[in-house]
Amino acid sequence: MKIKITLFLLIGIILSAGAQIAPDKYYIQFTDKNDSPYSIDNPGEFLTQRAIDRRERQSIPIAQNDIPVNQSYLLGVATFDVQLLNPTKWFNGVTVYATDPNVIIEIGNLPYVSNTLKLSNNDYIIKSKFEDINGDTPNFTSLKSSSSLDYGASYGQIDQLNGIPLHDQNYQGQGMVIAVLDAGFHGVLEQPVFQYILDNGRILGTKDFVYVGGDVYEGSNHGKSVLSCMAANLSGQMIGTAPEAEYWLLRSEQDPGGENIIEEYNWVSAAEYADSVGADIINSSLSYFTFDLPQWDHQPGDMDGNTAIATIGADIAASKGIIVCNSAGNSGALVGAPADGDSVLTVGAVDGSGYRAGFSSIGPTADGRIKPNVMAWGQGTTIVNYSNEIGYGSGTSFSSPVLAGMVACLWQSHPEMTAMEVQESIMESGSYANDPDNYMGWGIPNFAGADSILTSIETNISIDKLITVGPNPFNDVLNVKVDIDSAENIRIELINVAGNIVFIKEIYVSNNELSITLANEIATLSSGIYFLKVITK
Repeated sequence: MKIKITLFLLIGIILSAGAQIAPDKYYIQFTDKNDSPYSIDNPGEFLTQRAIDRRERQSIPIAQNDIPVNQSYLLGVATFDVQLLNPTKWFNGVTVYATDPNVIIEIGNLPYVSNTLKLSNNDYIIKSKFEDINGDTPNFTSLKSSSSLDYGASYGQIDQLNGIPLHDQNYQGQGMVIAVLDAGFHGVLEQPVFQYILDNGRILGTKDFVYVGGDVYEGSNHGKSVLSCMAANLSGQMIGTAPEAEYWLLRSEQDPGGENIIEEYNWVSAAEYADSVGADIINSSLSYFTFDLPQWDHQPGDMDGNTAIATIGADIAASKGIIVCNSAGNSGALVGAPADGDSVLTVGAVDGSGYRAGFSSIGPTADGRIKPNVMAWGQGTTIVNYSNEIGYGSGTSFSSPVLAGMVACLWQSHPEMTAMEVQESIMESGSYANDPDNYMGWGIPNFAGADSILTSIETNISIDKLITVGPNPFNDVLNVKVDIDSAENIRIELINVAGNIVFIKEIYVSNNELSITLANEIATLSSGIYFLKVITK
């Protein structure tokens, strides 16, 4: 341990010294997208077909913020002594490197530039950004399951979500695309648990938003550990929650541990890229609250879902039909950005017994919303650790991908559903769905239950023509039509997702077909998802 500490301090000294001559980073805000060669009428020029198909399935129109940044504006900025970093079409700007602040003043005078903003500090503070994820080696032989897959040490974290029934139905992420926004994926190319996705082309590509043209397989190990929770596929040792999904590996987080506001801008550019290549799900095991420069720190009032740059970007990503899974944070206090987003599926951490981990960040948001949304195993999670071995680690960094992989499997089983319908079914299936709070949210989801909820969301459900129900969704009137052969007493029940019977009605049926209208009896029900149970002979 002493050797590790000494090396860490030495690295910190070298980096701090080098940072004195590092260029500064700025954000350039453009005024408009006038005279763009692109049009929302021809989205194939700037979005992949997969991204267009996702929008069409969910009836999401192509919008002006889908149009790329005006290329002539970027070329104009590039004529100055700066290096272009990442454009952002959603915010209509670009981040740049510059060694001379006077150049930024000149850029600010351009007629199509409305504002410039300094985003970085030369004197980085070297600190630990993530939880220590090293742990003992699991006992593989004692953790086998009766499932069609031999999960090894990862069995418990999938079983806790009741995700194994989906896997057994061969919903293991096939055809789903997950973008992983993280700090680096060092070790992925060498670890055997990833050999399956490498050999079968399930890593669709990589992109570095921190170092232009950089290699995401260098630097931090954190993304590798996060990826292992979803993509591991080594029978008898470790299988992730979405072993058959496809992945984009996107580095948005700088390494080592300086915390800088530009990382939120990197996050947005990476999310835009994930959208454009057609990702269905984003997993972000990243959280922003405090920074190296105190003037950038978020205040509790900023966690309102509308202020932090990354939060705004995450909600825009959700508006494009993507499910954004984000770790709640490890402060034990308020969730950071972008976990405060109202459309973000924020994931807290529990241990193997289902109890909340003390480090797992909590709500409410500044505008009074419950956070986190749901919980998953994040204390003592089976991961590929810093030593590139299968081990244990703790942090909401791991509960988020454990859950995100199961989200992919659930959505795969119901591809016609929208992102919000899938997300809501997951919350409604949670162990705290009947009484959500700011420590556990809606609780630990039951993915087999969420699958049943989505199965039931169909207009005019018909079961062998014996029972017909409509309209669905219903408001204050629900019609139940029962077709039976002889007179008898029937019983109608409405059951909420927590399993509680909220309505009972018994009726004597004297003819072969009976239509029952429920009106006043259900007028006081809260909005949500219910199961209808009709009991006959």
